[in-house]
Amino acid sequence: MFLSVFDMFKVGVGPSSSHTMGPMVAAAQFLDVMRASPFEFHGLKGSLHGSLAFTGVGHATDRATILGLAGFLPDSYDHEKAEAALDHIRETETVQPDGLPVLKFNPREDLKFDFGPNLPGHANGMILMATDAQGDVILQETYYSIGGGFVLTEKELTEGKATDEGAPVPYPFKSAVEMLEMAEHSGKTIAEMKKSNEVARGCHDSLTKGCARIWQVMNDCIDRGLTTDGTLPGGLNVRRRAKAIHDALQAERGMNLNAPHTINDWMSAYAMAVNEENAAGGQVVTAPTNGAAGVMPAVIRYWLDHVPGATASRIDEFLLTAAAIGGLVKFNASISGAEAGCQAEVGSASAMAAAGLCAVMGGTPEQVENAAEIALEHHLGMTCDPVKGLVQVPCIERNGLGAIKAVSAASLALRGDGQHFVPLDAVIETMRQTGADMHEKYKETSLGGLAVNVPNC
Repeated sequence: MFLSVFDMFKVGVGPSSSHTMGPMVAAAQFLDVMRASPFEFHGLKGSLHGSLAFTGVGHATDRATILGLAGFLPDSYDHEKAEAALDHIRETETVQPDGLPVLKFNPREDLKFDFGPNLPGHANGMILMATDAQGDVILQETYYSIGGGFVLTEKELTEGKATDEGAPVPYPFKSAVEMLEMAEHSGKTIAEMKKSNEVARGCHDSLTKGCARIWQVMNDCIDRGLTTDGTLPGGLNVRRRAKAIHDALQAERGMNLNAPHTINDWMSAYAMAVNEENAAGGQVVTAPTNGAAGVMPAVIRYWLDHVPGATASRIDEFLLTAAAIGGLVKFNASISGAEAGCQAEVGSASAMAAAGLCAVMGGTPEQVENAAEIALEHHLGMTCDPVKGLVQVPCIERNGLGAIKAVSAASLALRGDGQHFVPLDAVIETMRQTGADMHEKYKETSLGGLAVNVPNC
């Protein structure tokens, strides 16, 4: 099983990897199918299903799909160009992607929210269609946004798309047990094994540059969030809080006013800064999703700014270790809130961050696995019930608590010798089963929990 570090960490746009980035990617893939087709196309249509319909407006799913059909991609997204494109589409009721003719597309009529039963493959389903001059559908594809920006067609999902396409890798672990066995036999750390796998599929230079870009985007996102205030869009009138918290923490430095637990406020400020940027539609890194994008950057920033001996030269090690754990969770369970609740998003992010922190603080592979297990275990059962379908309440604060749990989990693991009662594989399987048993209304539909028990306007 191989999932690249660049699969787990993608540069993209908020507010959601599954509901914003995924539909945009699906639309881009559909355009590629159209470009390769011999048909003459005149128009586009689409429908959003399941969670993409129920929370689609709050997650900007319609906006992302429209922009995707106009040729926009998450990793090269430009906000000003996107706004101009949306205005042009509304005015002309057309799109003209590169390599295709002008296509009739009126989003108000041609992009439907279907609130009926989910499509059979996944809670996040969408159907895209291309029409001829008479308006008849001559090309159609069903896509599923399965979390973290990953997209599969109906055929790929049904047949089980391979995750091992490409050159063989030296350490193809599919479980934590296999990972630890390979580490013991090879004498390598988890990050070293992951790096060897990455190099087998690419080159060392692209890995180094790619990891540097991931952290740069993460860190820039923190900095933007820490210096921006105001009210978040969407109608809840949620105030940005990260800047005020950070300003207060900076003012208190050196005044002997801080209790030891104030470090939690620093971590929360870093995480909330990222998720406020995400909620505003800014540039973030899926880690492993947008809804959980603040956990990893917050823990890395905590480590760099507050832990003696930390050095940016080891960020690669942090990211590679975290990606190895995230790959196990995705392969054996899910990172999709619509599929398994927030345990699959913030829970997975916390496990990944705990593993990365444990590794760079000298943890053995056994201690790293223990750190991930502790963090994930104590997110089991967490629902995904965003108020008004927005990635704001409870998502923003939840990332802060996920970061705090990650640091606590890493610290507890480092106090032990790596031997522990519950293995990570068992927790991942429990998370999968819990997600399968969880009532649909608690899985990113805004039909239960906080979403119906707090004022949403």
